[in-house]
Amino acid sequence: MSGNLGYVIQKIIIAAQGLYMNPVRNIKEETMEAIVTPMLRFLQGPKQFFIPIFQRMYSWEEKHCQRLWDDILRIGENPDISSHFLGSIVYMEPGAQNTGAVQKLLVIDGQQRLTTLSLLLSALSREIEEQDSDIGITPKRLSSYYLFNNEEDGELRYKQLLTKHDKETLIHLLENKDLLPANPSVSVVKNYRFFEAKLKQVDLKSLYTGIQKLMIVDIALDRTEDNPQLIFESLNSTGLGLSQADLIRNYVLMGQEPDFQNSLYERYWFPMEQRFGDQYRKRFDRFVRDYLTLKTEQIPNISSVYEKFKVYLPSTENPEKLARHVEDLSRYAGHYANIALPQEKDPELLECFEDLRELRAEVTYPFLLEVYDYYIQGKIEKSEVIQTLRLVESYIFRRAICEMSSNFLNQIFVSILSKLSKNGENNYLEILNHAFLDLQSTRYYPIDVEFKAAFVSKDIYNFNRRNYLLRKLENYERKELTEIANYTVEHVMPQTLTKVWQQELGEDFQRIHGIWLHKIGNLTLTGYNSEYSNKSFKEKRDKPQNGFRHSPIYLNQSLASAEQWGEKAIIARGNELAERACKIWIYPE
Repeated sequence: MSGNLGYVIQKIIIAAQGLYMNPVRNIKEETMEAIVTPMLRFLQGPKQFFIPIFQRMYSWEEKHCQRLWDDILRIGENPDISSHFLGSIVYMEPGAQNTGAVQKLLVIDGQQRLTTLSLLLSALSREIEEQDSDIGITPKRLSSYYLFNNEEDGELRYKQLLTKHDKETLIHLLENKDLLPANPSVSVVKNYRFFEAKLKQVDLKSLYTGIQKLMIVDIALDRTEDNPQLIFESLNSTGLGLSQADLIRNYVLMGQEPDFQNSLYERYWFPMEQRFGDQYRKRFDRFVRDYLTLKTEQIPNISSVYEKFKVYLPSTENPEKLARHVEDLSRYAGHYANIALPQEKDPELLECFEDLRELRAEVTYPFLLEVYDYYIQGKIEKSEVIQTLRLVESYIFRRAICEMSSNFLNQIFVSILSKLSKNGENNYLEILNHAFLDLQSTRYYPIDVEFKAAFVSKDIYNFNRRNYLLRKLENYERKELTEIANYTVEHVMPQTLTKVWQQELGEDFQRIHGIWLHKIGNLTLTGYNSEYSNKSFKEKRDKPQNGFRHSPIYLNQSLASAEQWGEKAIIARGNELAERACKIWIYPE
């Protein structure tokens, strides 16, 4: 960390620690000034805080608003507490400004606090007017001092401007417009409604007293000396929290010429945010990890994605090269959205992707990104994509049934990806099949004999992918699909044996029950689990209208024709279903 940067971070910490000892404190250095000041005083005057496009979207959740709300009420109702530290606001002037104009300030850190307080103040202004309350400030003055630059028109009227996705929503709420914009910011609206509801339950004067006691560390940077990107990274390292996605966006966009920066954001980055929607913060880091795995054939830790991205793209100084990289990242982000979220429009491909999602096969995503890119570019046919997806699904599922380790699956798919990339689209499926068949040692693809034996003998009832397994078994090659969620799993031989069942199973009933109770041969689906209970097999089979003989479920067909139920019948049915399983979860040709 450079000396000046270290000084900035150090003063944030020192100012916070010294707040209650000396609530008005000025700390100066040649390139920056740190002031501990009341939050409301900080907002006053003709100024506008704007969020640059490389910043993350507004993302505070209700739990953060609740914590702020509780703190404000606590200090507002307690006269012995003189102040409460809200955090730091780090900002800088973007460049030369006209004399007399509203001072425009680019927010480096603190937009979550600024935005949340704006939402609270806006809701408070309306509630004061609605209740006609005297809290020491009128609704008009509250808005004029802290939310608007009243002498200005257009966007300069607002003391805070957010990024593209959030800006219109905040403006609509501040202006109290009846209709929100199309595709409004969920977080902005949700938190505003949260404060609206809370304000009806408290003494507004106490709340405003609490707001007046909020203090911040005002950190003004010198644009000629301080490096905003390093400030971002250092704030993140102190626990003030940027996601890997935030850091990558800052790294790509920050420092570019304004027109080029806007072009990159509008053409490539904003569409990515739109595709990911409310999953952006949760899923974008994972996507970049998978993208880097694809591009480098090395698997970064999820917490070091940003550092690995900088190794992959060590410089952002060449605009043409940077644009190509961001365009490529955006293209693969679209692939990821189709595969993982999933947003695929083709129903056959969507079915395959949903099967892999239910199987929890995220380790395959780097591989699938490249397969999907081949398909989009027309290098392979859709039928080849489907065959690939079924092979991948089958490989993972067979290994799970055979209780083989999943520790190296990500490396296995990286190695397969490497083989395919060396040959491109030429003989694609042939190379893929050989890549699976060539896997050795603990990485091999289980053959039919091994898979069937494990399938028959495995405890399926307690298998963590049981519902996926039963759904696939039930709906194989059927157009009228059964919705598994509408049914429960039934033990044909019940979990509690009655004397009738003991007699039916014979002298060895304890061993048979212990071995075969949870195996696939003894399991089926039913909507009449409570009615069946532990009744005898013939009662379950022949029950009028509700018995196995009357069931439309495929898994009950063999039960309908069975004369009795015991070890031989369970094994026979297990083998029958294992044969079906081999057709569903295929082996490479």
